[in-house]
Amino acid sequence: MTVLELGHIIAGPFCSMLLADLGAEVIKVEHPKGGDAVRDSSEVGNSSFNYVNRNKLGVTLDLKSDEGSAVFADLVEESDVLIENFATGTADRLGVGYDDLKTINKELVYCSIKGFNEGPYEDYPALDPVAEALSGVMSVTGHPGQPPVRCGTSLADMAASLYGAISILGGVRQRDASGDGQHVTVPLYESTVSLMGYWLAYTQAYGKVAEPIGAGHPNWAPYNAYQSADEEWVFVGPSSQAQWEAMCEMLDTDLHEDARFATLDDRRDHREALNKGVAAACEQFEAKELISRLRDAGVPVAPVNDTQDVIDDPYLQQTDALGTIHATEGDGGDIDVPRYPARSTRFDRVENTDPPELGEDTDAVLEALGYDEAERERLRDTGAV
Repeated sequence: MTVLELGHIIAGPFCSMLLADLGAEVIKVEHPKGGDAVRDSSEVGNSSFNYVNRNKLGVTLDLKSDEGSAVFADLVEESDVLIENFATGTADRLGVGYDDLKTINKELVYCSIKGFNEGPYEDYPALDPVAEALSGVMSVTGHPGQPPVRCGTSLADMAASLYGAISILGGVRQRDASGDGQHVTVPLYESTVSLMGYWLAYTQAYGKVAEPIGAGHPNWAPYNAYQSADEEWVFVGPSSQAQWEAMCEMLDTDLHEDARFATLDDRRDHREALNKGVAAACEQFEAKELISRLRDAGVPVAPVNDTQDVIDDPYLQQTDALGTIHATEGDGGDIDVPRYPARSTRFDRVENTDPPELGEDTDAVLEALGYDEAERERLRDTGAV
C-alpha cells in the first residue's frame, strides 16, 4: 500500500507513521523551502519530527507550480491513500482536495484530519490544546482548585491520528470490495470528545460535573501517587478489598482496622484522611522496597517514571519496544523511539528507518515514476522539486 502524506507537525505525520509501521510505503511530500513546520524549529519540535516521521520516504514538491502539480498528479495516480492535515480550505486552494484528486484516481482513500467536522465550528483555527479545552479533557486534568492543565502529550492530535488510521484501513477494505475510494474526515475535537465518553455519561446520569482529582480515581481509594522515603513518587492503587488488606499488611499499617476505612464506600467517604494515612505508611520505605512489597502482594503499583527512566527501563529493552533511529533534525545522533506496540502471529513489525532529510528521496521516487535524469534536473532548476 502506498500512502502520500501532506502532513505537518503531529496529526498527519503520526497517522501515516502508524501505517508505515504496518508495512505501508509512505511518501512524505514537503515544500522545497523549509518543509514540515517543525523541522529545525526547537528542541521539542525537532524531537517530535524525528519520532513521527520515521519509516518514510521524503519528497519535495512545490504544489503551487504547474510542474510540481503535474508530478504530484503522477504520484496520486500510483497511490492508495492520501493523508492531509492542512487548515480547512488549504488543500482545495492548492488543487489537491478530494474532488480534484478523485478525478485522477477514483480508488484513492483520502483522509483529512481537521479541527472539527462540518458545522458551525469547522472554520475555527484548531490545535491540540483547543480540542483538549473544548472536549473537557483540561477540566478533569490536574488537581482540585488549580488551573486547568493540558495533557503532557499531544492527546488530541494522536487520538485523531489513531481514528484516522483505523478509518483509512476500513476505507481500503471497502475500496478493495467496491473499486471506489472515499473521503474520510477525522476531527480533533470529536475524537477527543470520544475519549471523554464515560465522563459525559456520568454527568447526564447523576447530574454532576466531573472534576480533576490529580492521580486519583473516583471509584477507588486509596488510588494515588505517594512519596517514598527516598523522595520518589510511586503510584499505589488497590482495586479490591483483598488488595487493600494485602497492601496494609505489606506496609505494616493497621489502617484496614480503622472503621473509617473498613469498606470501599467508607474509604471513598474518608478519602482525605485515608490518603494521609497511606502516605505516612509509604514514607517508611524506599521506592524499590515499597514497589517490591506491593508487587509481591499482587497490589497494582508502579514508579512514576520520568522520560529517562522509560528509556532505561530494562523491560522495554527486553521486549524490543524501542527501535534506534538517527535523528535528522536537531543535534543528530542515534535515539531510541517507540516501535509499533502490537504483536501478531501473522505479520512482523517493520524495522525503524531514519526520518528523511528534506527531499532526500525525491530523485529515487521521480525515477520510479519514469522521470529521466534530464527531466529531474529540469524540475530542480525550475524549483518545482
